[in-house]
Amino acid sequence: MIIAFETRDDELPIIEKLRQAVGLPITCYSDDLSLSNIDLVNGAKAISILGHSKLNMELMTELKKRGIQYISTRTVGYNHIDVAAANELGIRVSNAYYDPNGVADYTVMLMLMSLRKYKQAMWRANVNDYSLNGLKGREIRNLTIGIVGTGNIGVQVIENLSGFGCRLIASSRNINERIQSKVEYMPLDQLYTQADIISYHLPLLPSTNRMVNKDTLAQMKNGVILINCSRGELMKISDVIDAIESHKIGALAMDVFENETGIYHQDRRTDIISNRDMAYIRQFPNVIMTQHIAFYTDAAVETMVECGIGSLTDFINTGESNHEIKL
Repeated sequence: MIIAFETRDDELPIIEKLRQAVGLPITCYSDDLSLSNIDLVNGAKAISILGHSKLNMELMTELKKRGIQYISTRTVGYNHIDVAAANELGIRVSNAYYDPNGVADYTVMLMLMSLRKYKQAMWRANVNDYSLNGLKGREIRNLTIGIVGTGNIGVQVIENLSGFGCRLIASSRNINERIQSKVEYMPLDQLYTQADIISYHLPLLPSTNRMVNKDTLAQMKNGVILINCSRGELMKISDVIDAIESHKIGALAMDVFENETGIYHQDRRTDIISNRDMAYIRQFPNVIMTQHIAFYTDAAVETMVECGIGSLTDFINTGESNHEIKL
């Protein structure tokens, strides 16, 4: 039996279709998995989660005691799972995949919204202020755009931007031959000095944690535009706030935020939200914040559910999964 936690209403029709296709019982719960409800997994071999369930050694030890052999996350990122602990316990873990187009499209949209000062214009229109002062934008064809990380999403962003006529530069651990003719690779510190817009497309690792900080911001152009559709933890937000207040940052667009768990993807309209940085930074007119939805398209949701459930059925039936995370 497979148990899926954190299931959303939009996932249920896809899970039902998979239930009929694979011939295995799949039980769904909308709750996060935690020690308080861990007995729900009794009788199952495999579980699937999203990003709000935090699987540490203590929780996975209890899962192992209850017979869980396989875990999948219906997300690409997996920093909410202690994979090393899972390996130590003999639990196999997999993540999901989705085509990069949705996030890449969203990234370019945020660039254009920032350049054309959409947030300020929208605020004015809401109070019938249709004046032009302060709303003059810039054209993307005249700018240098830096892409940090040329994995699947970074590459698709470059493909999307290649028709705009802008100069494209990139920094990445590896050179991607697919887009080498469309972009100029260079060290990150060199990219920082040349880019008018910088977009981050990296996983959260010890080496990338808070990589946008006082020191790296000092290397960037005055008035730089920053785009983050990857992980909020890539940015040291206190340093970013200082850079906005000093006008070092010309605009900032973020689809992610540090400590967003329990806030994003929830209805918190009547609650007190404990994240002062989020409350403060959102009030700047040149800051766009969205609720971690760059990935959220019909195609991506279907693919992630299929990966999450499909990898578990592969584990159960064959002992292997193409999406297994191997350290």
